[in-house]
Amino acid sequence: MTDHDEAATLRPLTLAWVRRHLEAGEHLAGAEALHGGATADMRRLTVGTRDGGTRYLVLRSFVGPTRQGPAEELLHREADALTTLTATEVSAPGLVAVDPTAAHCEHPSLLMTHLPGRTVLDDEGLEARLPLLARQLAAVHAVRPAVRPREYTALTTADTVVTPAGADAAVWAAATDVIRRPAPRYEGRFLHRDFQPGNVLFDLPPENPAGAARTRITGVVDWAAAAWGPADLDVAHCSTNLALLHGPAWGLRFTEAYQEAGGVLAAAPDERLYWQVRSPLAFSEEVEWVARPWQEAGRTELTARAVEERLDAYLVALMDASG
Repeated sequence: MTDHDEAATLRPLTLAWVRRHLEAGEHLAGAEALHGGATADMRRLTVGTRDGGTRYLVLRSFVGPTRQGPAEELLHREADALTTLTATEVSAPGLVAVDPTAAHCEHPSLLMTHLPGRTVLDDEGLEARLPLLARQLAAVHAVRPAVRPREYTALTTADTVVTPAGADAAVWAAATDVIRRPAPRYEGRFLHRDFQPGNVLFDLPPENPAGAARTRITGVVDWAAAAWGPADLDVAHCSTNLALLHGPAWGLRFTEAYQEAGGVLAAAPDERLYWQVRSPLAFSEEVEWVARPWQEAGRTELTARAVEERLDAYLVALMDASG
């Protein structure tokens, strides 16, 4: 794809803005849409270097309203998080430029480096990936930012929970009563707030008997919701994603794996349950929105109804485990 072709892909102001942030002697050689993002338009840009090679950048543009809040706030948060993560044990994209108010681009945008690897949503190989996910999340929570991000917000309330059709109404009512209580006190941690398999990149070895041992995480992306709050929130969110993608037992196992990786959760059982059920109750409000990108990624069996059934089974499992 030539620069002329590229102009048809990126809007003129955005194209000029991107070019201004390339290094001397570089040119924009192409672009392709990245699928799987739920809140923004994502593109991978191919950059021709002055020595004849290529490198890649990623452009995030908010072209419409988001479910997470104003685009300006999200981009400021992501830019701050990427800056915070520089030189830490957490591999994240490097910040190149940000235009949170669309002062230079057609839409609020952020330009960052591209990480190798790919997301993996398949059931196969999950046994090997689960402890890697747990260790990576523990490393995120170990980051000590010089400036704390804003405090977490929890949009779900007891009045907004949507009990799925055919679900165990008594269990859902009991779980909903749990979050009617004030939030427990907690020790704050640096949070991703959307840590889940769709935002983690893996390098998978060629298929062979010893391949699982060489599986590794190459990076964590989508830091637009980064916040300060209890580690339990991130763990519960990832656990719920795993329960819906792979079955309820995997959600429970992730919580154990996180602790085995050195992560610390709320000590009191009732406090831990508060955070654990808050995540699946939140998912009840947006099942179709959650299922759609998984279906687009090839998990076509994960219809909204199938996700609802797993959500119900997972919440029942959490409440049963709490006694």
